[in-house]
Amino acid sequence: MEYLDKQFGVIELINGPVVKGSQMASFKVNEMVTVGERQLIGEVVSLEGDIATIQVYEETEGLKAGEKITATGSPLSLHLGPGMLGNMFDGIQRPLKKIEEISKVFIPEGIGLLSIDEDKEWEVKLAVQKGDVLKPGHVYATVQETLSILHKIMVPPYLKEGTVVEVKPDGKYKLKDVVAVIEGKDGQRSDLTLMQKWPVRRPRPSGKRVPIYKPLVTGQRVIDTFFPLAKGGTVGLPGGFGTGKTVTQHQLAKWSDADIIVYVGCGERGNEMTSVLEEFPALIDPRTNRPLMERTILIANTSNMPVAAREASIYTGITMAEYFRDMGYDVAIMADSTSRWAEALREISGRLEEMPAEEGFPAYLPSRLAQFYERAGCVETLGGEEASVTIIGAVSPPGGDFSEPVTENTKRFVSAFLALDKKLAYARHYPAINYLTSYSAYIAMLEEWYKENVAEDMLSLRSKMIRILQEEEKLNEIVQLVGEDVLPNDQLLILEIARTIKKAFLQQNALHKEDTYVSLEKQYKMLVVIWTLHESTLACVKLGIPISTIRKQSVFEEVIKMKYDVPNNRIELLDLLCEKITLSYDALRQKYQ
Repeated sequence: MEYLDKQFGVIELINGPVVKGSQMASFKVNEMVTVGERQLIGEVVSLEGDIATIQVYEETEGLKAGEKITATGSPLSLHLGPGMLGNMFDGIQRPLKKIEEISKVFIPEGIGLLSIDEDKEWEVKLAVQKGDVLKPGHVYATVQETLSILHKIMVPPYLKEGTVVEVKPDGKYKLKDVVAVIEGKDGQRSDLTLMQKWPVRRPRPSGKRVPIYKPLVTGQRVIDTFFPLAKGGTVGLPGGFGTGKTVTQHQLAKWSDADIIVYVGCGERGNEMTSVLEEFPALIDPRTNRPLMERTILIANTSNMPVAAREASIYTGITMAEYFRDMGYDVAIMADSTSRWAEALREISGRLEEMPAEEGFPAYLPSRLAQFYERAGCVETLGGEEASVTIIGAVSPPGGDFSEPVTENTKRFVSAFLALDKKLAYARHYPAINYLTSYSAYIAMLEEWYKENVAEDMLSLRSKMIRILQEEEKLNEIVQLVGEDVLPNDQLLILEIARTIKKAFLQQNALHKEDTYVSLEKQYKMLVVIWTLHESTLACVKLGIPISTIRKQSVFEEVIKMKYDVPNNRIELLDLLCEKITLSYDALRQKYQ
């Protein structure tokens, strides 16, 4: 009986996804357990004497008091190895395609902790030989998992340094097959397979942090030029309903120059998540002209799925991202949305009878958000390579109120804040990123990179454009009171140039083949065109030429349409447009002189 007491507990209370069990003094906090006769998956979240509180990752309907709680001896962990890329998982890494074979309509309870396919054989190339010394993070085998990504099999961080004493030849192996054996200095041997396990709530170790210095190039003008993101950075993307958070994240997933994309649909509407699951497999990767799914992992946890699994899905996603980072890849994780994750925290906290803080959220909401965003970073891996994890977290504030706790706390922990504006979205200005309230703290860090790789004056041009937009905002207040007619010509020009910046540069059509992605070189030349227009028209204004005459010049419309008319492979046409602007307004000034 004493042996049984150490292995099993008994259900005493069931409150939604929260279960309390007795006789559990030997269990550990964060230990994974199976609950009831159907063996539902759960996790111990607190212990008080021999009473444990468990959050269950599956529906608890039909569970009865008195049923058994079984220990597993390990925390909630992921199986990391070939088979993750191109796959779709639920919040605790169960593959949706495999679940569909079991049940067509719903995810059934008690199917166990399915994971990546352990029966599939992979073509493995060994990268070591007998006598080699291996340390944690060193690569000992490779698998060409997709045509885009080489999967590097690494010594797990929890093993000690050892010498290779056995190594298998190249060939086909399953995930649990031993392909090499290492022996430590203490004589202990460790088998190396194609797979490792890692607890989701523990950050994976790296060699050292590297200062951020290179941007995450997205091809979206308002982001790359006005509010640049960095590889290894953190980004908050707040916006109310209908402001385009999901489309913006899709654009970032498709066009950003990250090697691997991890997309976490956390608590989103089922129909929205369905469109993601249908659209992503159909997308073509512009870098390889192959399916984008070859370098993408999707984690789907819709709003009607168990609330505890929603809370875990964020950690599942970031752990997978860190695993590919450890191979030397730049990874971008999209969390859509952290508000639904925070709501899951709030619901579980309420059922645990914890003291609520602001708006009912638990008092530890800020620290949980900090723990999540702090797992981003640019690092030197244990294997000596430079790699990064960039976190882009969407926030869905109720009613678009940015003063609510999740948005406010996210703002504290991210260094780039892309505020999606309801008014811009209703005016059909997409991406609806507010150019006055958004910010990026990475500009100073990336300045040298932009100077060396794009143009010496790109960021100074950016500053000039923002200054014009800020002046326009002040002038609009006057215009709303007394109209445009009272403004002098130089201020009317500010309004015209600001409109041009918004229409020609900030607005971007995700469905137009030339406009959906724009290279940094083209972005810079577009800025030069707008600034040339500003300088040329300002010289005309100083001569007293009416704004209406300046605006009538055909070249003005050409500037607004340049994003569609100038192909990405013909950016030299923008240089010709600059010359045309100069000649056109020189001729106009000569008429008035």
